[in-house]
Amino acid sequence: MVDCFSKVMQHAAAWCWQPLVGLVLVVVCVGSSLACPSRCECSAQTKAVVCHRKRMPTIPDGIPTETRVLDLSKNKLTMINPDDFLNFPGLEELDLSGNIISYVEPGAFNALFNMHSLSLKSNRIKLIPLGVFSALNNLTRLDISDNKIVILLDYMFQDLHNLRFLEVGDNDLVYISHRAFSGLLSLEILTLERCNLTVVPTEALSHLHNLVSLHLRYLSISTLHPYSFKKLFRLRKLEIDNWPSLDSIPPNTLHGLNLTALFVTNTNLSSFPDQALKHLPFLTHLNLSHNRIRHIKGGMLSELVRLRELHLVGAQLTAIEPYAFQGLRQLKVLNVSHNRLDTLEKDVFQSPETLEVLLIDNNPLVCDCRLMWILQKRHTIFFGDSQPECSTPEGIRGRPFREFKETLLSYYVTCTKPKIRENKTQTVTVDEGQQAVLRCTADGTPRPVVIWLSPRRRTLTNRSHGRVTVHNNGTLEIKSAEIQDNGVYLCLASNTAGNDTLMTSLAVKSLGSLYANRTLYYTDASNNTANATGSVSLGLDLKTILVSTAMGCFTFLGVVLFCFLLLFVWSRGKGKHKNNIDVEYVPRSKSNGTNVDSAEAQAGRRFNMKMM
Repeated sequence: MVDCFSKVMQHAAAWCWQPLVGLVLVVVCVGSSLACPSRCECSAQTKAVVCHRKRMPTIPDGIPTETRVLDLSKNKLTMINPDDFLNFPGLEELDLSGNIISYVEPGAFNALFNMHSLSLKSNRIKLIPLGVFSALNNLTRLDISDNKIVILLDYMFQDLHNLRFLEVGDNDLVYISHRAFSGLLSLEILTLERCNLTVVPTEALSHLHNLVSLHLRYLSISTLHPYSFKKLFRLRKLEIDNWPSLDSIPPNTLHGLNLTALFVTNTNLSSFPDQALKHLPFLTHLNLSHNRIRHIKGGMLSELVRLRELHLVGAQLTAIEPYAFQGLRQLKVLNVSHNRLDTLEKDVFQSPETLEVLLIDNNPLVCDCRLMWILQKRHTIFFGDSQPECSTPEGIRGRPFREFKETLLSYYVTCTKPKIRENKTQTVTVDEGQQAVLRCTADGTPRPVVIWLSPRRRTLTNRSHGRVTVHNNGTLEIKSAEIQDNGVYLCLASNTAGNDTLMTSLAVKSLGSLYANRTLYYTDASNNTANATGSVSLGLDLKTILVSTAMGCFTFLGVVLFCFLLLFVWSRGKGKHKNNIDVEYVPRSKSNGTNVDSAEAQAGRRFNMKMM
């Protein structure tokens, strides 16, 4: 009986306590979901606590321990201590941007093992010591931009093995240590911008073997060295933007890279960097906008066989030569808006039929037969939001391409064959050392291109250098003419409609023929100033030359004859006496009548003379 009663009471107790335990659990859960710091906004569903722009000087109390997303941006936090986040082991995203934090102590994030995203942007941090990020093994995104950081120390990111995105821009960086990025084995995107770096941190970057995208913006780097991006084997996108001092890219700068996208914009490049691009056969997107590239010559991009998009906006382009895009069979997008182009001919392209987007607005386009192919495809090519317009001819000036009718094309869009003014054979005579000017002015639509052929069939264009210059108006100028410049020069004026020629003979007089009539200049020693000139006629005619020659011959023959006579006398004296000559003579009687000794008179007198 007692056993039965006890069992009944146990069942009753269990039945009574079940609703009470459930009620307690509900109260605990509701209390947990309702716990939230004052002035903050909390979401039980996302487990997020937002304390944005609340002017808090410290981390507020009452933050739920299960919080995953914590936003403390735009407050008055000055320092991060090791015990500030000990109670939030589940925290995944922490935003501390926009505060006045000047120092983060090592170990401050040691309890945040599950952290994926950390932002310290827009604070006053000058130095991040070693150990600050030591426990953040699962961190994938880190933003330390817009601080006062001067140097990145060796191994400061060494524990961030899973970091994929790193922002380091807007700092006072002057130096990045060679091993600063050591340990970033998974980093894919790196941004360095608005800092005081003067050289590319090549050695530091070489540790980022898995880097995919590198953004270098607003830097004062003026020179790129060969192999500046070595060991970045997986780099696919490189952005160089707003380097106002950069004026060239050496040929081997990008060697070793397998880029698919290259952006070099807002720099001081004055020529197309074709030699540097030859090492990029996998390039599909190229942007060289807002530079000073005036010309694209034929064949410059022939090695970029996979290129699909080319952007040259605001690059001061004046000409894209025929065959400039030779080899680009996959080119689909060309953006050359806001330049100085007057035309874009069909033979610029390797495969014009593959072109889908052509942005050519804000150019002084001359609508003649060279643009006929574009106007005929105006319904199949996308011109963007701003339609291209004609600057000439007068009848269609300012008219958008989409408004053209077929009847207008045949009437206005035409070309005329070149015609050289005063087209008759000319002879130009100059003295040696003087300037020679050969004129060739041609009219036609489009404006003819003038080249010259020298007597030795050398082609002379407006790009020729040295003594020879071809001006834009077709004039050929030879500075300091020489004898070898003599001959017949051929002027060839050509455009799409045809060509015209002109022959000009150049005669250069030698300085030797000018001696008969030359000008002598002398200087007055009293004032060291040239004060007079005189013309002296030397009269070097044919008769004078013949007489002078004869006199010279006579003098020469006389000297030779005299030499032979001396040789003859010398040879006669050779023999037993060799160089001695004996001379014997009899002295005359004295005038006073005295007799000479008879023996002496009979023997005579003898003396010896030796030839030297």
